[in-house]
Amino acid sequence: MNLILLGAPGAGKGTQAELLVEKLAIPAISTGNMLREAMANGTELGKKVKQFMDEGSLVPDELILGIVAERVTQPDCQNGFILDGVPRTLAQAQALEAAGVKIDHVVSIEVADSEIEGRMTGRRVCGHCGASYHVAANPPKTEGVCDQCGGELIIRKDDAPETVRHRLEVYHASTEVLKDFYGKLGRLRLVNGSQSIEGANEDILKAIGAKV
Repeated sequence: MNLILLGAPGAGKGTQAELLVEKLAIPAISTGNMLREAMANGTELGKKVKQFMDEGSLVPDELILGIVAERVTQPDCQNGFILDGVPRTLAQAQALEAAGVKIDHVVSIEVADSEIEGRMTGRRVCGHCGASYHVAANPPKTEGVCDQCGGELIIRKDDAPETVRHRLEVYHASTEVLKDFYGKLGRLRLVNGSQSIEGANEDILKAIGAKV
């Protein structure tokens, strides 16, 4: 089963992708993680990506789609995959269709902008090992210190309030049209992302016709 998870930055796509990986036994392909890895490794792609992400802008289609097209041909994707973070624009969605990347269901995790801002501006990430925390939902044992490695917790530039608001504007301008695109193809499933993680996961599994 090939799935796409849609939702604003901070809607919980990454968390739901992890749960679906366990339950459906297919890999999650997070373009965000792949791009951050490229930046951390200082590759040519990583340097290009860093410039766009620092500005809170979308990474160009050809960079994103090149990464995805290569990834879905790998052996672990034979029984399906979950796309997290792509497509983000109508052009990307059309390019995926044109490339013959078959998508069975598109799940949109619906969360209000005000809630998204609270979630994202409260995020903290370990500058050393990358572990993720939240000041309200998942605080570390000691404020500002990673439970796992003792590293300093930082606010990623793309979690700063002004960047979050800009990313939400970009999301609504570019990605909302995907709901219309996939809705017309009969593949769109809407799920309430403001409920508990477990509740949202159950609703996703029901929406795609999988066992809960």
